[in-house]
Amino acid sequence: MPVKPIPDGYPRVIPYLAVDGAAKALDWYTSVLGATERMRMPGPEGTIGHAEIEFGDSVVMLADEYPEIGHLGPNKLKGTPVSICVYVENVDDVWKRALDAGATEAQPLEDKFYGDRSGTFKDPFGHSWNLMMHIEDVSPEEMEKRAAAYMQQQG
Repeated sequence: MPVKPIPDGYPRVIPYLAVDGAAKALDWYTSVLGATERMRMPGPEGTIGHAEIEFGDSVVMLADEYPEIGHLGPNKLKGTPVSICVYVENVDDVWKRALDAGATEAQPLEDKFYGDRSGTFKDPFGHSWNLMMHIEDVSPEEMEKRAAAYMQQQG
């Protein structure tokens, strides 16, 4: 029987995070963001060689930093151009848990013109997360009007 090129249970696009302290990050992502740990493989000297967590039907992979192969986290790289977006059931509750557990606000949690309530924070490991909850269905015509008004407001 041929092997499937995309294995069952894996989406086509999966973020892979380099984390200084992957075991602590796994605990943080499960307790604060509500992720479910799928698996964890030990690495050398007590590190995490590979781990996987789920957010609903989405998967995020992560491992401890491995500088010898260029696998460095955002703190070592002095930032990240990537933000991980995750929809949650109650964005206000998760937002509060995240900030109480050491996240720092990057963009405030607020209702957006496109129908989501969202905000962005940096987790204690340097990764940027955009928490979102859909609060309003917006028609394409209304979205166009709101986007134009928003852009005009921004200058």
